[in-house]
Amino acid sequence: MTDTRAEIRLPTKELRDDLPFYTGTLGMRLDMIYPADNPQIAVVSGHGLRLRIEKGAPEGPGTIRILTEAPDAFAGGLRELTAPNGTRVEIDELNPPLVLPATEHAFVVRRLADSAPWVIGRAGMEYRDLVPSRLGGAMIASHIRVPDGPVPDMVHYHKVGFQLIFCVAGWVDVLYEDQGGPLRIHAGDCFIQPPGIRHKVLHSEGVQVVEIGVPAEHLTEIDHEMTLPTPQLRPDREWDGQRFVHDIGDKGVFAAFRIPGFEARDTGVNAATKGVASVLVARPLDNAFAAPSPWTVHEGDILFSFVISGHMVLEGQGKDPFRLSPGDAFVIPPGLATRYAEPTEDLQLLEVTLPGNPPTRAVPAP
Repeated sequence: MTDTRAEIRLPTKELRDDLPFYTGTLGMRLDMIYPADNPQIAVVSGHGLRLRIEKGAPEGPGTIRILTEAPDAFAGGLRELTAPNGTRVEIDELNPPLVLPATEHAFVVRRLADSAPWVIGRAGMEYRDLVPSRLGGAMIASHIRVPDGPVPDMVHYHKVGFQLIFCVAGWVDVLYEDQGGPLRIHAGDCFIQPPGIRHKVLHSEGVQVVEIGVPAEHLTEIDHEMTLPTPQLRPDREWDGQRFVHDIGDKGVFAAFRIPGFEARDTGVNAATKGVASVLVARPLDNAFAAPSPWTVHEGDILFSFVISGHMVLEGQGKDPFRLSPGDAFVIPPGLATRYAEPTEDLQLLEVTLPGNPPTRAVPAP
């Protein structure tokens, strides 16, 4: 195989001033220097970089970012430095802690009929934003369509606090770290992807999913080293205290829901995340059509719902009623009285709450 290298060129006015900074302060290695009698060019390497420092080079000095697990022990604990040649150096954490922004609560209704734009995202997937405000950065909810056939995906993972993939149409095959061979979800099924679990989307047909991510802005990193499937089968493994979930909707059992007049099936997410989130599919009871459901108030943080099928009217205290159809989504903030009115028999709601299973109480009609 042909040996190939890449390097970045930086200017210098005086090499003897810059070399001690790059080799001493930054701990890089001197690989080459010439000419010997009056050096004009030096090549140093380290931290995944190869730099050619050249006297009279036409480029600007630029900025170097060095990521380390111990930033306080690097370069004397300084987070910003400037080399003699003017290059800025930023020192940052290699694995910074996940920051969960405080939720900016709002009553949100997003309807498919309002023609929210579909945007081409990663691996050719189309995204429709279901909560444009992102609740101040606390969460992102996307309606995603994936082109039919093989998906040009790579092994990757997400630095998140919580992530759900719920299938609302078609099917998709995905490989997950330590979970065996390809796993398929159909409409009504879901995965939760614990923080850091490696995975790769393989193939899809007519698939549409709802994806929830907390926080809204989170990193997706490619893992070039791991090959999926992994040889281990470890269904009970935890990532940051969460277990992988592959829930099959047809196997779900319905029980009482937090709102009278409805029932719901639990996907197992609340138990697998130790209360970080719950994911339920709710539907009206037979007697819901004889008597309207009560007004209720929840005391959680985030409560997101997506209409899978059927229709209903969402009433909110001080709000105009919204007649909802499949593909519509809404967020109810804590403390706001709402009512699920006029449900059709085929109504199914995906409900995602953080923390899981928020306390809910009936209140008098406003």
